[in-house]
Amino acid sequence: MQRIRNTKGFTLIEIMVVIVILALLAALVGPKLMGRTDDAKITDARVQIRNIETALKLYKLDNGNYPATEQGLGALITKPTVGVIPKGYKDGGYLESKKMPKDPWGNDYLYVSPGEHGDYDLFSFGFDGAKGGEGKNADITSWDTK
Repeated sequence: MQRIRNTKGFTLIEIMVVIVILALLAALVGPKLMGRTDDAKITDARVQIRNIETALKLYKLDNGNYPATEQGLGALITKPTVGVIPKGYKDGGYLESKKMPKDPWGNDYLYVSPGEHGDYDLFSFGFDGAKGGEGKNADITSWDTK
C-alpha cells in the first residue's frame, strides 16, 4: 500500500513564527497609535467648530445677525421661537446632518453671543469637561483654532 502525502498547509512552526512576528509588530506599533487618539479628538473638535462657524455665517447672511445665546446653536437646526425671530430662515436649517454634533468627548458645544472674543464664542471644554486645562484637557475655541 502506498501512502499519499499531503503537502498542503502550514506546519505548526510556520504558524508560530507568523504569530511571533505579528506580536512584535503590535508591540512596536501599538503604543504609537494609542497616544494619537487624543490628538485626533482635538483635531476633530476643531473641524466641527469650523463647520458650525460656517453654518453660523450662513445664518447671519440670511437673517442679518447671529443667533442669540438664549436661542443657542439649536437655531441652526430649527427656527427660533424666542428672542429676535429670523425673517429669512432657510427651510431645513443650516446643518446638513439636521442635528447638532456633540464634541468628541460626548459633550455639547458651548455658544455665547455676543461673545467676549468676537460676535460669538463657540467652544468645547475638552476631555475633562471643565474650563481651562492643558494638553488633552485644554479648551478648544473658535477664537484660537490652530
